[in-house]
Amino acid sequence: MIDRRRVPELWRRLDVTVRDLPLGVLLLAASLLPALRGHGTEVGGLPTRPGDALATVAAVLQSLPLALRRRWPLAALALVSLGFALDQLRGYHLFAGAALPVVLISAGSYLETYRRATLVTASLAFAALSAELHRRGPGEPAIEFVSFYLVLAFTWGVGAWLRSARAAEAERRGRVAEDARNAERARIARELHDVVTHHVTAMVVQSEAARYLKAVPDRLDESLAAVSDTGRRAITDLRHLLDLLDPDHGTAEPRTPPVGRVLTLVEQTRRAGQPVEFTEEGTPAEATGSSDLVAYRVVQEALTNALKYDRGARTSVLVRHGEREITVEVGTDGSGTGAASPGGSGRGLAGLRERVDVLGGEFSADRPAGGGFVVRARIPGGSTA
Repeated sequence: MIDRRRVPELWRRLDVTVRDLPLGVLLLAASLLPALRGHGTEVGGLPTRPGDALATVAAVLQSLPLALRRRWPLAALALVSLGFALDQLRGYHLFAGAALPVVLISAGSYLETYRRATLVTASLAFAALSAELHRRGPGEPAIEFVSFYLVLAFTWGVGAWLRSARAAEAERRGRVAEDARNAERARIARELHDVVTHHVTAMVVQSEAARYLKAVPDRLDESLAAVSDTGRRAITDLRHLLDLLDPDHGTAEPRTPPVGRVLTLVEQTRRAGQPVEFTEEGTPAEATGSSDLVAYRVVQEALTNALKYDRGARTSVLVRHGEREITVEVGTDGSGTGAASPGGSGRGLAGLRERVDVLGGEFSADRPAGGGFVVRARIPGGSTA
């Protein structure tokens, strides 16, 4: 037995011609009822005549082609118009005449090609029909035919408006989808920048230091081991990131690094030759959403800048967990060999500022008067943005 709740879904799965057919069948049945004969559309004032075989043909031509009104709107319009002309010229005045405005709305809405030619042809055909009806009839005033034509033109206009509205909605959805794709690409680009820049910078610093340790084999082995370890960490982080592009990435390991892994960043930076003092205050909240990841990226980018632009300078990392926010502060004192500046392309810091802003936090990257630089971020907790 079919579940009643599934009926609308099953109906939508049917072909559009099947879904449009019942209206045509209903009009056909109404046209064949004796009580409704002569009570349909009347143009031209011809006297109503009894039904015959041609009346049935006219009823079929006007009603059943409604099944084609969305799949083949031009064919439906032509058949219904032919049936309507037969209906009016013979004086049947069938109830099926109501199909003409319906098929005009559908043609105005779904017809994609030859729209202008269809309008011109239909107008000329109506003018010819009006002239013949006027000749056969009692001489109805021309305003009656003009008024009926304007009604038909209005129904076409309604269909054209529906078509425009549908196209506008499709365009809006396209823009939304494109914006979503652009945002996703930008997010992945930021992740790549954060992961690759940090690890590669550490590897470069470690490999450069190894050149001066040839005379100290033990320290050379330690430095090369640090390079290998950093490379493996880079590969692991990249795998987590590339899981985003896999439809089944939800089965992989969680990609979000907790703030607890900040200590791993600190140790890695120390092994690259940067003296880092790490302080963590408070207890991490159980649910932090995206805040945990953003805090991690702030520390990662700041330590990368410390290695690149203030190498060897004393560096401090502070992570403070509050009830509703995470505060991060990373700074150097400007005593290193690099330029005391958080400069470079600025892409990393700009990306961090954008992330923090999205979560409703505050971000700053300043160069104190005494040298070095300080990166501060206040990140509200519990956000899933």
